[in-house]
Amino acid sequence: MTAHVTGEFEAVIVGKSRGAEGIALFELAATSGAPLPRWQPGSHIDVLLPDGDARQYSLCGVPGDPTWRIGVLREDDGRGGSRWMHERSVGDTITIAGPSNHFEFVPEKGTSYLFIAGGIGITPISAMVASAAAAGVDFRLEYAGRSRSTMALLDELVSAYPSQVTVHAADEGARLDLSALFADLKPFTTTYCCGPARLIEAVEVAARGRQLKVERFEPKEVGPPVLAGPFEVELAYSGLTLEVPPEKTVLEVIEEAGVLLLSSCREGTCGTCETQVMEGEVDHRDSILTPDEQAANTVMYPCVSRSACPRLVLEL
Repeated sequence: MTAHVTGEFEAVIVGKSRGAEGIALFELAATSGAPLPRWQPGSHIDVLLPDGDARQYSLCGVPGDPTWRIGVLREDDGRGGSRWMHERSVGDTITIAGPSNHFEFVPEKGTSYLFIAGGIGITPISAMVASAAAAGVDFRLEYAGRSRSTMALLDELVSAYPSQVTVHAADEGARLDLSALFADLKPFTTTYCCGPARLIEAVEVAARGRQLKVERFEPKEVGPPVLAGPFEVELAYSGLTLEVPPEKTVLEVIEEAGVLLLSSCREGTCGTCETQVMEGEVDHRDSILTPDEQAANTVMYPCVSRSACPRLVLEL
C-alpha cells in the first residue's frame, strides 16, 4: 500500500560504510545542494521505496552537520526495505522525507540521564549521548548486544566517552542487570531506551514509577479491541460520519472516504498519522504514546488505534 508522507525531497548517498555485522551506515545530502532541515536527537526520516511504501530510520549523526547519517540493519526475513537499502551505493539517489520526532531529547541542567540501547536501537540513542555530552549534563550509556561485532557505533562511542559507556555483550557473559541498574539510579534521572521489544518491556518493568521514555522499532503486542463491533467516526471539518467495521482500520475508512491523512508505517510506530481527538474515548493501540499521554486522550494514531465508545469525533 502506498505511503503518504510530507516534505519529500531527493537525497544522494555521499557515503556508505560498514557499521557492524549486518548494519550499513549511510551519509545523505540533498541533491539540490541546499542545507538539510534541522533536527533534534530522537528524530527519524522516511525513506520511500520504489513501490511507494516507506521505512523509518533514526538519524544518528550530529544535528547541524551538512549531511544526515542513518544506520540500516539488514533483515532478510523482513518486508524488503532494508535489503533494498543495503543494495544502494554511493552516488545513488533516494527519496526521503522528514525529519519527524516522537522521541525528542533536550538535555536539562540538574537532570541525570540513563541511556539504554539494544542492537540497532543505538541509532537514536547515540545522538542523545552526543547532545548530553555537549550540554555538560550527567549521563551514562548501557549498550547491549549479542556480540561486539554486531554493535553499531560501538568503537566511536567507547572512544568518545570511555568512562560513561558500559558494554553488555552477551557472548562475553556481560548481561545487563536491570534490577541492579535501577536500584542504584541517582535521583532526578530520566531514562531513554530503544531496542528490541523484549529489552523495552524489561526496562518498563524495572523502571516502574521512574521517568522513562522509549522508542519502539516494532509494534508492541496489544490485546483484543475494546469494541468488537463497528463504531462511528465523525470527521468534524469534512462533515462526514463514517462507520468503521471490525475488519478495517480507522485510517482505511478515512482514506476510502476520500479524506487525505498523511501516513507511513501503518503499524503505530512512526507517528505520521497523528490526529487530534475532539470527542470520545480512544482504544489506544499504538507504540508511541506514554500511559499519561494515552490517558489525556487528545491524539490518536488511526492506523492502529480504534474507538472505546460508540462514536469518535476527530479533527479532520
